[in-house]
Amino acid sequence: MGLPWYRIHTVVLNDPGHLLSVHIMHITLVAGWASITRGTITNPGIWSYEGVVGAHIEFFGLCFLAAIWHWVYWDLEIFCDERTGKPSLELPKIFGIHLFLLGVACFGFGTFHITGLYIQAVNPTWGVEGFDPFVPGGITSHHIAAGTLGILTGLFHLSVRLPQHLYKGLRMGNIETVLFSSIDDVFFATLVIVGTMWYGSATTPIELFGPTHYQWDQGYFQQEIYRRVGIGLVKNQSLP
Repeated sequence: MGLPWYRIHTVVLNDPGHLLSVHIMHITLVAGWASITRGTITNPGIWSYEGVVGAHIEFFGLCFLAAIWHWVYWDLEIFCDERTGKPSLELPKIFGIHLFLLGVACFGFGTFHITGLYIQAVNPTWGVEGFDPFVPGGITSHHIAAGTLGILTGLFHLSVRLPQHLYKGLRMGNIETVLFSSIDDVFFATLVIVGTMWYGSATTPIELFGPTHYQWDQGYFQQEIYRRVGIGLVKNQSLP
């Protein structure tokens, strides 16, 4: 009897090598999508817009090769349980590893912008004004706080095992639950990015990305032109 479509992920449940390969390939697709751009290169350099695109393309290629390698060499001893000698996945520990690595990357991103190395330094904003999307310091402080929390949580899950009732209640041994949590995180990040691109923020300057859809829909520039023209007419200034 074949598996239903929604249980197809159980095929790689006890196949860590192929599961890792599929995971890396998904990251490859995201990196490849992020490297799509248009226009001519005007300022080539690693700390430029074109440099970010080039870094994503290189990351895309390396992940693609890594995914192929892990798909071919899937039966590594590192994926085998020492007690049984069979391939197995310890999902809570994998969860802790993911949290720790993401926490390090997130914390590093925030602290890198504080140092001002190769870029203009951005001081973190820890007050309420940090929640304003147009305040660059809020982005730095949020990454430092989230990175610190991710590192601590990751170390906790690497060193402490959850009780059995909590493990079963959260269904942490179910591969579909792990997949759902990953998709949910990506969806949340996508929602934040789409919102900032639509309404505008400190990460989407108009000089780089142009006007946002929200600004066009609200007639922001048209109202600003009318306001300046009205002020000029009041002062008896002629139009150029």
